[in-house]
Amino acid sequence: MELIDLLRELDAGRTIVGDSPLHEVMHRTSQEALRITGELNGGYHEPQQVRSLLAELFAKSVDETVTLFPPFSTDFGKNITLGKRVFINSGCKFQDQGGISIGDDCLIGHNVVIATLNHDLAPSRRTDLHPAPVVIGRNVWIGANATILPGVTIGEDAVIGAASVVTKDVPARAIVVGSPARFVRSVSD
Repeated sequence: MELIDLLRELDAGRTIVGDSPLHEVMHRTSQEALRITGELNGGYHEPQQVRSLLAELFAKSVDETVTLFPPFSTDFGKNITLGKRVFINSGCKFQDQGGISIGDDCLIGHNVVIATLNHDLAPSRRTDLHPAPVVIGRNVWIGANATILPGVTIGEDAVIGAASVVTKDVPARAIVVGSPARFVRSVSD
């Protein structure tokens, strides 16, 4: 089994069985992510160097308008897509096996966590992993210390309040706050 096989299964939303050949590929890929993020977080890098390390981590190009302030961590790295003019502040943690897509002009606050995997609830299957993508639309602002859970889609121009836990989809132009995050009003110009 290779990374392409794993990505095909993850992107299809299929369960990755614990201790399977695909699970092993995921762990092998995680070691590479740990190496690259260790380099990224191990000292100062010019913005272009940060983007180069992200491109290596993601195995795809990163637009020259993307800004990331380390430290940053991800335990996989190969299933993240960033739009243009994305800003990711320091301390963010992305669990991207299930897929993370961040649209143009997004602002991601300090210490945001984005998760895309759930473990099986059955104790005998607890090491099985259930992927579900997180999709963040254009021009979304996610406040510091927010957590976005697997399977969530956030509509364009939405605002996620600091320390919110987003458990379900957020409509475009909505402001949500709390744990679990709840709608408080719509964004207006």
